[in-house]
Amino acid sequence: MPFDSNLIRRYLLINATQHGGTVQTKSVLGMVLADKPELRAEVLQLKGEIDKVAYEINNMSINEQKKELDKLGGFTPAAKQEKKGLPELDLGREGFVVRFAPNPDGALHLGNARPAVLCDEYAKKYKGKMILRFDDTDPKIKKPEKIYYKWVREDLKWLGVKIYKEVISSKRLKIYYKYAEDLVKMGKAYVCTCSETWKKLVNAGKACPCRNLDVKSQQKRWKMMLSHKYKEGQAVLRIKTDLDAKNPAVREWPAMRIVDKPKHPLSKANLWPLYNFASAIDDHLLNVTHIFRGQEHSTNETKQRYVYQYFRWNYPTVVTLGRFSMSDMVLSKSTIREGIEKKQFGGWDAPSLGTLKALRRRGFQPQALRNIIIDIGPKPSDVTISFENLASYNRKTVDSDANRFFFVEQPKKITLKGMKVKKVKVPLHPERERGFRNLDISNGVYIEQADFDQYKGLEVRLKNLCNVRLGETSVYTSEDVKPIPKIQWVPMKHIQVRVLVPGRIVNGIAEMDITKAKAGDVVQFERFGFVSVEKVTPKNVVVVFGHK
Repeated sequence: MPFDSNLIRRYLLINATQHGGTVQTKSVLGMVLADKPELRAEVLQLKGEIDKVAYEINNMSINEQKKELDKLGGFTPAAKQEKKGLPELDLGREGFVVRFAPNPDGALHLGNARPAVLCDEYAKKYKGKMILRFDDTDPKIKKPEKIYYKWVREDLKWLGVKIYKEVISSKRLKIYYKYAEDLVKMGKAYVCTCSETWKKLVNAGKACPCRNLDVKSQQKRWKMMLSHKYKEGQAVLRIKTDLDAKNPAVREWPAMRIVDKPKHPLSKANLWPLYNFASAIDDHLLNVTHIFRGQEHSTNETKQRYVYQYFRWNYPTVVTLGRFSMSDMVLSKSTIREGIEKKQFGGWDAPSLGTLKALRRRGFQPQALRNIIIDIGPKPSDVTISFENLASYNRKTVDSDANRFFFVEQPKKITLKGMKVKKVKVPLHPERERGFRNLDISNGVYIEQADFDQYKGLEVRLKNLCNVRLGETSVYTSEDVKPIPKIQWVPMKHIQVRVLVPGRIVNGIAEMDITKAKAGDVVQFERFGFVSVEKVTPKNVVVVFGHK
């Protein structure tokens, strides 16, 4: 069978130009056979022909190769199709159950939203269940507060997260006591009354005296912990581990501790499980199949696996998430709490914060937050996003529905001379049919002081109105659309507007139609940015700045 010399030559030229001028003959052979499978019977002859022509093409300059390729029809590489949606997970067992376990010691932030949204998305994807488990068993350091339970529920509902079941760890203390007692009976946990001595010993990979006490002695000690005979700092329940574990932090980790004066809104108990013990027990009892866990919790997983091993349970599949941060927004709960106490922030919804309450207040939409989280996906590598990146997602969501209004930050009054237009009808949206606002034109308007300083003496266009020669008295010139500067303006009849911007307050004026907006509406002040309406009164309007 004769070979199509142009076909072979074209594939060779494509390959050469993609590899710096040198042909990869094996790849070309595969391309030709994919296009002409009937040539498989003559593959040896075909390979010889390819090698012969490849030798010639390899002796050409890359520019000569490109020119000849153009003569044979050229080549445009197909755009890479990115996979849409979240990557598949290893299911491994029947059913799919995930949990989101926030500590109600503050408002949820965007970093918290990531595992919550991923849990929700995967639960939907695999027709599974998502559990909300309040991890609230620290009544001393990261103390929960009653209001935060409510805020977590509200924020998750706003995000569109569907909760199958809610569990509050502080109401499950008896369950933890039962499993702790079982481990003591099994000789897998012990009550330690050592203090400084224990730390030195465990760092050296040696057992403390308490570890080797018999089970009956340990049970007696455990009952003393339960009855608060031991006081805070006098005794800790520890899980037996490998004393020579490579990471000292894993060795003999604490499962239960005593708190004499707990500051907890739901319980006054004195014996409390620590994070790793409560999480290990709950994940098993709630049939959790997959855990979305931050990279920083890898040590916790190692600790928890000891409990699973002792009870002969199967550990859930772990999906590791890299650290999530924003380059220009505060996410840390402890930093936020400290800032609020020092009056650096007005509250958990201060515009400069990355809490869901703050973002919601600024007009960010839940779908925009979900979209960026889904696009990032469950990556194990650390992720840092900028505010502008986040804003671009929200802009796509709100732009089509946000009504436009005129707003001037630093108003400069100008008188209009020779004005022929008395009223102008301006669309609420430049591209969608959302109605109009009617602006009355009297003997003057307000423009930005900066525009006045920059364009004084020049012909400018008052947006959606007409052209004028700009000055203290601005003379009407025409209504023709010209390639001249276009500036913002506000009618003489206006309303005061207070804009809450991160770190500052902007006072300006806007057209009266803004008073028709309702609290929670996201609108755009043209040339200023998207804002969320917070309060509307006959005398003024308060809005929160979202983004450009």
